[in-house]
Amino acid sequence: MPRILIVDDNEDNRDVLARRLQRRGFDVTVAVGGREGVAQAETDEPDIVLMDMNMPILDGWEATRQIRTAGNSVPVIALTAHAMNGDRERAIEAGCTEYHTKPVELDELLVLIEKLLS
Repeated sequence: MPRILIVDDNEDNRDVLARRLQRRGFDVTVAVGGREGVAQAETDEPDIVLMDMNMPILDGWEATRQIRTAGNSVPVIALTAHAMNGDRERAIEAGCTEYHTKPVELDELLVLIEKLLS
């Protein structure tokens, strides 16, 4: 069963997405914020990280950079509600593998997840 780590500071977003992915058969863990996400990406060894990009203290851009600096090559999908021009490119430059806008369209997200798992 593939393991997914959801990193998001919003409890409702974490819970809804976690439940939806668990119903699809994924083993889901959650991290509250970027610092916790960086630590869990290392210790939990997830197959994929879903990273909220707009979090206080340590945002998803910097959290992803830290994951990559530590040598972790886990696929990271950037999740953001602020889809501005250049955000996709900025996410890729930070080390994200893919980019998906919020609100999350589960079917589209599942396509990305399956692509990265294969």
